Amino acid sequence: MRKSILNIGGMALTAILCSGIAASSVRAEEDKPTANLSVAALSKYVWRGYEYSKDSIVLQPSMTVAYKGFSMNLWGNLDTDHHETFATSDADSSSWTETDLTLSYTLNTSLVDYGLGYIYYALDGFDDTQEVYVSATLKTLLSPSLTIYRDYDFYPGWYISAGVSHSLPITDTLSLALGAKVGYYDIDDEATLADPNDHHDAYSGFHDGSLSASMTFPVTDFLSVTPSIAYSFPLDSDAEDVIEALSANGKDSDFVYGGVTLSMSF
Repeated sequence: MRKSILNIGGMALTAILCSGIAASSVRAEEDKPTANLSVAALSKYVWRGYEYSKDSIVLQPSMTVAYKGFSMNLWGNLDTDHHETFATSDADSSSWTETDLTLSYTLNTSLVDYGLGYIYYALDGFDDTQEVYVSATLKTLLSPSLTIYRDYDFYPGWYISAGVSHSLPITDTLSLALGAKVGYYDIDDEATLADPNDHHDAYSGFHDGSLSASMTFPVTDFLSVTPSIAYSFPLDSDAEDVIEALSANGKDSDFVYGGVTLSMSF
């Protein structure tokens, strides 16, 4: 089962890549570098189905610099009341829990947007790790996307994410952005994460799903405010057991969370 899913994902991405190679490149290259600075205030930190905060607001600043398809992003997470489950010291106080560095390249064609990148995860209380990924998004109805991640460092395994999105016009200047994603995990080694039904086998299977909605309100030509809400949930009973065991709450596997993001672009 696990290998067939990976083969399907690989063949799907290959087909998308081949269709794009056949299309002529229509990249609109920037004449100068661009930058985006943002900070999100959210009710929870949820990532790939897991809850990494408990009963506290998280602040997530981000900085991206891009030029001709290449970009670098620095992202962080500040837990304003860090739960003792994840804190290495000073539990129940503000704590900087994570810093991620992402280097990526994006190619736009008439049919498909492609991406490839590298992510370094610097984690407080856990071992740092690294991933590489490839992605493709079709320029068609619902903008279907596929991203394949490979952790080759401390938590070796695959994570495949497939999603759709749609922008619903509300006024001439405002649109409601809707999104849905599903994720599939294939862990290499049971020592990293074991199957909840067989601890001698590594965990694999359809893992998490999410639904999201957001709306961006422009304040000036450079400044915008984006409120958002999301719902994250397990895709089967094994995923439910794993998410419950590894999330901050210890008893929940589905989460509703939201917040607001302030962004500045120039």
